[in-house]
Amino acid sequence: MRILGVDPGSLTTGFGVIDYERGRLSLVEQGSITTKRGADLPERLQRIHDELLAVITRLVPEAIAVETPFAGHNVKSLIQLSHARGVVLLAASRAALEIFEYAPRSVKSAIVGFGGADKEQVATMVRRLLPGCASLKMAADASDALAIAICHAHSAGTARLQIRRAT
Repeated sequence: MRILGVDPGSLTTGFGVIDYERGRLSLVEQGSITTKRGADLPERLQRIHDELLAVITRLVPEAIAVETPFAGHNVKSLIQLSHARGVVLLAASRAALEIFEYAPRSVKSAIVGFGGADKEQVATMVRRLLPGCASLKMAADASDALAIAICHAHSAGTARLQIRRAT
């Protein structure tokens, strides 16, 4: 299964694509979609949409895993994050991808074993879980996106195993 993980943001949206086969993870591609600080929100959202569709077209994932918004103290940031998430979900829907959503604490728990882990702990574990990532230059947003994809790979594998056992 090829999985696209996305860490949405209105300034930087991280993405990571992994293959998951027979319990093994492998990195396909990772990166960030950056927008100009100070650019109008519609312009930034258009760039996120277009770039994400290009990634989907080029790498042909079967599913997309997206982080749900974290309710912080800054309402303006939360609203802009929600706009970015909406654009990500629209691109995924237009590409007919199965969409899965995970809370930040669930992702951290699946990757590090602790829902309150910091970004460095998540990045360290992503590097350990994905062969060939140890020396790779990776933005924090891309690392988070890979963590979301890995979280889905483990969750999807468990769900398939439960379905097989029921039949």
